Amino acid sequence: MVEEALPAHPRVTVHAIETIWRGHNALQRVSFSFLGHRGETRGPANWELLRRGRAVAVIPYDPVRDTVVLIEQFRLPALAAGLAPWLVEVAAGLADGAETDEEVAIRETREETGLELTALAPAGRFILSPGISDETIAVFAGRVDAASGDDRHGGLAEEHEDIRVFTLPATEAFAMVADGRILNITTALALLWLQANRDRLRRDWT
Repeated sequence: MVEEALPAHPRVTVHAIETIWRGHNALQRVSFSFLGHRGETRGPANWELLRRGRAVAVIPYDPVRDTVVLIEQFRLPALAAGLAPWLVEVAAGLADGAETDEEVAIRETREETGLELTALAPAGRFILSPGISDETIAVFAGRVDAASGDDRHGGLAEEHEDIRVFTLPATEAFAMVADGRILNITTALALLWLQANRDRLRRDWT
């Protein structure tokens, strides 16, 4: 089996990579050394690395109605962490091969909410769990035409998705972050970014 290499870096030496499990994702054991802040060599160290790849998240925003579209779905890891397993989230998913971030945003919004994006505003790229995984997520706000209060269901049956789609005023969604009702960090980040950029988007998108 060919092991997936890590990107080269002048301060990092990779000695060995072993794939110890492969399913939907891959778990590798990496032996490496690196140059510390004072130029000293640290390592060799062995670390488990979950190879998950590139993801994209979108907060669908209707600038005319000043509403956002959120989803609620079951998350097994949340249950394992002792949290409520049905999480309120934004539309999100992993890139499929060479898809661009924008293509993923359009596809995931359509699959999970049934809505079509008519504009995108980038909010940045972030690493989700740097202690264990290489997964990064590109976050966007996306312009949609969403009927206020229109509950729907989305998701793909072949992926066992059971997604409740709901629309609410942007200010109410911001309040959900402030009072701790949003447990998904990507969703909280997307809503906080929208809160900071909402006036500009309303000017640009209406």
